[in-house]
Amino acid sequence: MMPENLLEIRNLSVRFNTPEGKARAVDRVSFDLDAGETLGLVGESGCGKSVTSLSILGLIPSPPGRVHADGLFFRGRNLLKLAPEALRRVRGREISMIFQEPMTSLNPVLPIGRQVAEPLVTHQGLSRREAHEKAADWLAHVKIPAARDRLDQYPHQLSGGMRQRVMIAMAMVCGPKLLIADEPTTALDVTIQAQILSIMLQLKEEMGSSVLLITHDLGVVAQMATRVIVMYAGEVVEEATITDLFDQPFHPYTLGLLRSMPRLGRRGKGAGRRLKEITGTVPPLTRKIVGCKFAERCPHVFGRCRESHPGLFEIQGTQRARCWLRDHPQKRTSHDG
Repeated sequence: MMPENLLEIRNLSVRFNTPEGKARAVDRVSFDLDAGETLGLVGESGCGKSVTSLSILGLIPSPPGRVHADGLFFRGRNLLKLAPEALRRVRGREISMIFQEPMTSLNPVLPIGRQVAEPLVTHQGLSRREAHEKAADWLAHVKIPAARDRLDQYPHQLSGGMRQRVMIAMAMVCGPKLLIADEPTTALDVTIQAQILSIMLQLKEEMGSSVLLITHDLGVVAQMATRVIVMYAGEVVEEATITDLFDQPFHPYTLGLLRSMPRLGRRGKGAGRRLKEITGTVPPLTRKIVGCKFAERCPHVFGRCRESHPGLFEIQGTQRARCWLRDHPQKRTSHDG
């Protein structure tokens, strides 16, 4: 029997040796991803989102990084126990990734046709000629105009939106079961962003893939994801369905993220209100914190928050949050009004 979950991450921790000490980039993160699901992984820059995704693919350099986990299971196989050659066969064929900045991810000295064709040669054994033909079909599939004429062009000859389309074609050309998209619309204008997200949704439905969407943009999450995991300082602080997260967020950090989003609406419905920033800064990842990592920035902080580290508590249904307010609701102040 196939496992129920496509991806299971159990107590993943990633440490980096730095001149200031060991930085805890990811701290005991656990979550599941079902077949066909889109899971959003959100949080501020530096919260551990991208490091989590790179750990799944075995792309954390060691040294300076060290990855520990009870298991990173993909389709029942523990990726941490695969031999390097077996893991390379998984990357690109079964798990693909769209990286944050295509200009640094694409090879500047190779034509894009060759770069899109390479996974077909490597993972499916196609000849260069066959792969080149399929590459043209895929460029057209991701809505690049005059696709065949683009095969011999280089990344610098394409716009940012075109380069991101090339990255999507490269990631999906082998029909992966899991697509990891790391900030796929960063630095794109709103119109192009909408087009890129539409292409990703279309391909996901056509190929039956699951998507792990990494972003700081809750608007993108609302459009793409069915479930959301919020990370802060390397930890999961809240997990919920997209409906619960937007309708009844629990963790003060999640509330802060939602309040910092621009909103459109009629007078009295949110239009024209000033955005509310989350005061303070993320604590250094090298600092060992006894209590809640968000305590220094939290408007509801009380004694227990600084004294002991909260677990990931069940709030309702499948919603969970790492916050002592679950046990002390009377400590929540009027800041949430």
